[in-house]
Amino acid sequence: MPVTVHSLYSYPIKSCAGIAHTQALVSPAGLPYDRNWVIVDARGIFMTQRTCARMALIQPALDEEFLRLSAPDMADIRVPLRPADPARAAVPVRIWKSDTLGADEGEAVAQWLSRHLGQACRLLRVHPQARRVANPEYVGPWIDKHRDWAPEFPTDHQFAFADGYPFLFIGQASLDELNRRLAERGVAPVPMNRFRPSIVIAGLEPHEEDYLAGVGIGTRRFGFVKRCARCPIPNIDQSTAVSADEPGLTLVRYRSFDDGVLFGVNAVMDGEPAPIRVGDEVEPEFDL
Repeated sequence: MPVTVHSLYSYPIKSCAGIAHTQALVSPAGLPYDRNWVIVDARGIFMTQRTCARMALIQPALDEEFLRLSAPDMADIRVPLRPADPARAAVPVRIWKSDTLGADEGEAVAQWLSRHLGQACRLLRVHPQARRVANPEYVGPWIDKHRDWAPEFPTDHQFAFADGYPFLFIGQASLDELNRRLAERGVAPVPMNRFRPSIVIAGLEPHEEDYLAGVGIGTRRFGFVKRCARCPIPNIDQSTAVSADEPGLTLVRYRSFDDGVLFGVNAVMDGEPAPIRVGDEVEPEFDL
């Protein structure tokens, strides 16, 4: 069976709904506009579905001029897509242990988000002066180990407000295996959007992505630098924002490791931006 790109997703606002793509110009920072915005609370702390599940109901859309937001019982609102002015005030924001900078998108969208989420909050866009790189503690050793496959792989991988890396890869077969186990327990299947991947691969065995050094897609190579430890977000139904015990309980039964409950792999990319399309051939490189 050929290994191919099954689907592509971006998430313009961190922890809000995603957008499916049939093709995208992918750069080392991720898919276009991926996590270029973040919502912060009244204390300036970034928000996610971990503590505010209603973020799942905020649906972004992009056109040539605007980021448009919709949510239940709310009139749509638009945010200009043009890049933030470098002269705008830079707002410090920390994503976990990583400090970066945002630019406030103004009062109108702040009020819109506050009304929907039921608490005071504001929308920040990544500031032009921000410089945030994927964790060198994982990227560096990966480069040292895989120089034969990727001899000129860059060391710095800048990105916006994603948790820790610009890409998350998941094999479609891994979700199929989870849903098979859920069915055995009489639990309804879950869709891939519970896991918020960037690139889904078809044609691998279940969780075979765990054993890859990376993949080639077209002219680009992606290094699989770290398996992804999961938080409770996969237990949140992305269409209703209602949380339950599954699929977390089932995942704990068969995907628990010393570094957490693992599902998918975090990745970085080499080279210049390049188009990737659903159906493109994927060349796996096994981690021998």
